[in-house]
Amino acid sequence: MKLIVGVMEARNIPAMDINGFSDPYVKLQLGKQRYKTKVMKKTLNPIWGEEFSFKVEDLNEDLLISVLDEDKYFNDDFVGHLKVPVSQVFGARNKSLGTAWYALHPKNKRLKNKDRGEILFNIYFSLNNLNCDGDPAPTLRKHEDMASNDLSRSFSGSLNLSSPPIQDDNMSSKEEKSSAQKSLAGRITQMFNRNVDTASTTSTRGTDLTEIPEISSADIVDNKSDDQSSSFEEAIEALCSRDQGSEVPSNLPGGVLLDQLYVIAQKELNSLLFSPDSSFPRSVAELQGSTDPQFGPWKFENGGESLQRIYSYIRAPTKLIKAVKATEEHTYIKADGKTFSVLAVVSTPDVMYGSTFKTEVLYCITPGTELPSGEQSSHLVISWRTNFLQSTMMKSMIENGTRQGLRESFEHFTTLLEQTVKPVDPKDLGLNKEQLLGSLQAEPQSDWKLAFQYLANFTMASTVLMSLYVIVHICLAGPSTIQGLEFVGLDLPDSIGELIVCAVLVLQGERVLRLISRYVHARAQKGSDHGVKAQGDGWLLTVALIEGSTLAAVDSSGFCDPYVVFTCNGKTRTSSIKYQKSAPQWNGEFNIALCLCLGSVYMFAEILEFDAMKEPPSVLDVEVFDFDGPFDEPTSLGRSEVNFVRSNISDLADVWVPLQGKLAQACQSKLHLRVFVENTRGGNVVTEYLKKMEKEVGKKINVRSPQTNSTFQKLFGLPPEEFLINDFTCHLKRRMPLQGRLFLSPRVIGFHANLFGHRTKFFFLWEDIEDIQVFPPTLSSMGSPVIVVTLRPGRGLDARHGAKNQDEEGRLKFHYQSFVSFNIAHRTIMALWKARALSPEQKVQIVEEESESKGLQPDESGSFLVLEDVTMSEVYSRALPIPIGFVMDLFSGGELEYKAMKRAGGLNYSCTPWESEKADVYERQVYYRFDKRVSGYRGEVTSTQQKSLLPDKNGWLIEEVMTLHGVPLGDHFNLHLRYQIEDLHSRAKGRQVRVFFGIAWLKSTKHEKRIANNIFSNLEGRLKVIFGVVEKEYTAR
Repeated sequence: MKLIVGVMEARNIPAMDINGFSDPYVKLQLGKQRYKTKVMKKTLNPIWGEEFSFKVEDLNEDLLISVLDEDKYFNDDFVGHLKVPVSQVFGARNKSLGTAWYALHPKNKRLKNKDRGEILFNIYFSLNNLNCDGDPAPTLRKHEDMASNDLSRSFSGSLNLSSPPIQDDNMSSKEEKSSAQKSLAGRITQMFNRNVDTASTTSTRGTDLTEIPEISSADIVDNKSDDQSSSFEEAIEALCSRDQGSEVPSNLPGGVLLDQLYVIAQKELNSLLFSPDSSFPRSVAELQGSTDPQFGPWKFENGGESLQRIYSYIRAPTKLIKAVKATEEHTYIKADGKTFSVLAVVSTPDVMYGSTFKTEVLYCITPGTELPSGEQSSHLVISWRTNFLQSTMMKSMIENGTRQGLRESFEHFTTLLEQTVKPVDPKDLGLNKEQLLGSLQAEPQSDWKLAFQYLANFTMASTVLMSLYVIVHICLAGPSTIQGLEFVGLDLPDSIGELIVCAVLVLQGERVLRLISRYVHARAQKGSDHGVKAQGDGWLLTVALIEGSTLAAVDSSGFCDPYVVFTCNGKTRTSSIKYQKSAPQWNGEFNIALCLCLGSVYMFAEILEFDAMKEPPSVLDVEVFDFDGPFDEPTSLGRSEVNFVRSNISDLADVWVPLQGKLAQACQSKLHLRVFVENTRGGNVVTEYLKKMEKEVGKKINVRSPQTNSTFQKLFGLPPEEFLINDFTCHLKRRMPLQGRLFLSPRVIGFHANLFGHRTKFFFLWEDIEDIQVFPPTLSSMGSPVIVVTLRPGRGLDARHGAKNQDEEGRLKFHYQSFVSFNIAHRTIMALWKARALSPEQKVQIVEEESESKGLQPDESGSFLVLEDVTMSEVYSRALPIPIGFVMDLFSGGELEYKAMKRAGGLNYSCTPWESEKADVYERQVYYRFDKRVSGYRGEVTSTQQKSLLPDKNGWLIEEVMTLHGVPLGDHFNLHLRYQIEDLHSRAKGRQVRVFFGIAWLKSTKHEKRIANNIFSNLEGRLKVIFGVVEKEYTAR
């Protein structure tokens, strides 16, 4: 929403300089937005004629207008200032206060009577774009033109400023005392509204807001010949032609009244709701009991910037309020042919406190999801908020009454709309995944096209021309004489010009080699595939990663090497790495081009599928990293999460996810995703889940009726797939115990209380819980045990109003007590928490057991990878004054091995006993997990080791093939190690330990050298720590 402020001129500015003049300029501030006019030199009656636009997000803010005098060598002098409440402008007729002179006020109250001059400005709302950029648009205008335009504007409301408007000299002004309130409601209003003056200053150009006459269609007059009455369709087409690609306005903060897809085109739905020829609005009014509906014609206002109409009617009486007249002002704030947004401002001045607030209702019609039948669908979202024009102590009562009245009215609206237009069946949306993902086709990119993409640029063209120029010059030029330090075969530059030319040629050649290198690596990466099909039956999660936008750059090149890690229910999927990209398109350039066709728009996507999950997913964690080797700490470029509990699954079919974090927020980074969730186990999911919970709880759990589940979903705003497991009566302990009910479902735990009409409700995810403790009964807990639920830091902030306290690390703590059946409630809560949010130790134990069970299975072929096929390099060599038997304890599975590996960063280390593979050759399996200080990814290692005697029987040879899990590109290579431990010559004491390593590349990648260097440095440090522990332990014996 734009607030346009035109600063025209000022008069009688006091002289602030010693020359008897001032150098005035105007500063304007609204929230954090600040602008200023140009400085007018040596004048007391400056004329600026400038216009500025502000982005308005809060109508309760004030526009501060300050006049200052510029000083060249000292701080600028303050002349006077003025405050304009934005709500007063918005509440005025046509959203405009017209043009008038206003007195400037001093900063010091003691100087209140001192004349600071007057300023003439024009202020009004422009409703073309609710999401304008807010940049100033100063437009110089002649004062005469602006003044003539101002005569056609009517000053519909007083600013309610600290002083009234001052009229021109040829106009007279007078003050009148308002009459005493004639009703009890008026006297109550006067008591509670302290900011409302009983006396207001009126003039020929302004009246008090409470005295604004009601507007009807007959009061609307044409301001320009271009605004003559026209048909609704022509007006909409004219409005669409003026739309400049503005964004769709966001939902109003009061709440959403309707969010539904309908099988109808956007233009048809817009005509059904707002066309003068449509019978739908009159049918809704009749169904709601409203009488005498009067629809004014659609007219262009504010110079043709907005399309408006007035709709008035008599609201049906209720038990508390009699029949009153209501007026709605409908304004189109966006119309581009596909998206329509209409803001309705509802005024009910006859109700109690009706002059202190207005209700705003926003209708948004956007394109819906493409249906399998090929029919068009429209997404209708209706939201609301209450805009308070004056402060009042009855704000909460007014908001609750407005909320209840709107819900009742729009229940009739929804019922009639569903009878008129067919809603989209949610079952049809489930087929949309197959339709969208089924259109993915492999379209390999040709080498010529890739070469043209990388090599067809100015750098390459200029280099070719320069090379041809130099070659021709060499052919035409004769041999030069040898001089200076030159000799035969070495021709040095003979001047500064030749030196500069040589430097340019070298730099140009370096850039060309870099382009060719990028092309070669791109061609090598063109055939890689990162998709893995999901396995099993249950809840399947599919993520289509399309592109990223403005990702942060962490190196000097201005680009990054991003990859995305998706985590859901303890399972992780990692995308491919896009090298040197700040706006990457996954699988769109180097890899197989997966083309996602949406109408006439083509996008690339990388499909990541999660294996079937037993429980429905709650949150999909999304984090973008910058790749710099498997052992280096990754740099997070931003993270976000997709909450399936708070989001509509249909809305996730095409969504831009903004990233959080310092780097991401500074660059406004975001990802383009398509997320699909479906259940493949049929309709017996609830029964199976409850049976599993019965075993954990030890008590029969009954299946709730559809009506109960529907009520539970509406109470907390949960998706249709969420179902109620159990609920318990208890007290929520804050300052005072609050009696309510605790609701438990597979993904959330919620609390609801309704005490004397004051509702308290909240919920959070099971995954948000860090710990659950039971405290013994105390006097403060009324003799009942207390269940204390502690959330993870920074989680569950939406439910913080129900927490008893918050610790220093940001963890919220919720206290529940006075359960009717404490044991059943406690067992149910613990069973659901363990099923959804296992502790890290439990997860590590499960992973270890699975890895060990896989590692203990013998290889059927009995073959071992041949290390001779890998180039080995020495990474460690040292002579240890230790017997060879003690050194071999490092590979015996004893205490020394566990201690050394733990010191080197190996967690949960386990190994199998040595088994004879063949004569004098023994084999075992090893598993451990990296500590965070070794690898930021905390990857896992599974390796197979073989040991045998050296050919001369003077030592041992241990060969190892190591596989890394859970690190980027870990499936691209295997790490080979060879430990050679042998006796030194007889004249030397001790044993010689040499370690060699090599990398067997299973897939090609661009950064093989970077990965090899990273592994070498990390491995060298770990080996020093391991053998240092061995030497220290031997010395300590």
